[in-house]
Amino acid sequence: MADYYEVLGVERSASEEEIKRAYRKMSRKYHPDIAGPEFEDKFKEVNTAYDVLSDKDKRRMYDSGVDPNDPNAGAYGPASGFGMGDMGDIFGQFFNGAFGGSGSQGPIPRTQQGRDALANTAIDLKSAVFGGVAHVKINTFGLCPDCHGTGSSHGAKPTTCPDCHGQGFRQKVVRTMLGQMMTTAPCERCEGHGTIIGSPCPTCMGHGRIRTTRDVGVTIPAGIADNTRLRLPNQGEVGEGGGTAGDLYIDVRIKTDKRFARDGDDLHCWIEVPMTWAVLGHTLDIDTFDGAQSISIPAGCQPEETVTLKGLGVAHIRQQSSRGDLIAHVNVHVPTKLDDEEKRLIEEFAAHHDTDDPQVSQSSRPAGGAHRGFFSKLKEALR
Repeated sequence: MADYYEVLGVERSASEEEIKRAYRKMSRKYHPDIAGPEFEDKFKEVNTAYDVLSDKDKRRMYDSGVDPNDPNAGAYGPASGFGMGDMGDIFGQFFNGAFGGSGSQGPIPRTQQGRDALANTAIDLKSAVFGGVAHVKINTFGLCPDCHGTGSSHGAKPTTCPDCHGQGFRQKVVRTMLGQMMTTAPCERCEGHGTIIGSPCPTCMGHGRIRTTRDVGVTIPAGIADNTRLRLPNQGEVGEGGGTAGDLYIDVRIKTDKRFARDGDDLHCWIEVPMTWAVLGHTLDIDTFDGAQSISIPAGCQPEETVTLKGLGVAHIRQQSSRGDLIAHVNVHVPTKLDDEEKRLIEEFAAHHDTDDPQVSQSSRPAGGAHRGFFSKLKEALR
């Protein structure tokens, strides 16, 4: 027999409220629309456990050692570990009052809680820096616009079922090895609801909801990280009978940007400058998410040196009034083709600058201007 208390993660002495909280947590965790279709069996197991433990009579029966969902639960004997009082509760679940049982739980409510929904969206890096609003189209159940969830056309109210007289179940006598027994089953005419919708809404066929596609605006917080999941309460699937909608979860992916690379809350870019700018120094404008910004290349700038622009990076997610930095890496463009005059000038420069015995160093590690990979460049800049 399955341990329903273990399935919900509660003690056997748990209160009704503790069981309800545990069920909400576990059903949301293993919902196939959120966790994935591979968790469908686990989701059903959680629902089965809650169905038993949330019902006083079924829970009493389960605590007595019999699973109400077991089709062979009627085979009792002296070794079963409970007396005739317990048997009365057990048979009462199936035979509506035989041996002192408590009977049916009443009609099934037409209004049901809606399920959660899952969608995804992709935003550009600028939206991650400053925040914004993304629009997501979702296809799910929404409130019927014609009956507003009642399921009836022209505002007509449901009438009491003439077969079950509003109880939602019907009784009948069956023959068993123990004699004649009274059994209960959901009323076929009203499907257990106890009421009948005489004039169902033609749009939703009496369900109070229809499948629809709608646009949902999602607020993107500044500084959001890639693959973040956002929760929008009551924006998911509307329940049967116009029941409260579940939650909508949005997985947010950040697109690759052509100009900037993100590392935490810092932005990195690479700019290529002529060799003469690196030697003599130069001031130039670069594009940023805050518009054009002026930076100065210092005279004698070496390849892969960096220029930092404070506060022009990504907003800190927990302190959005401050931002990271923008770090510009300098690449020096060395010409590969020179005309005669250019070559003469370079040779003249070399004659004045380089000695007859230039100091050539050799090391087991790359020098500051040696070629490095992307992550090495980021590590150097952050250091």
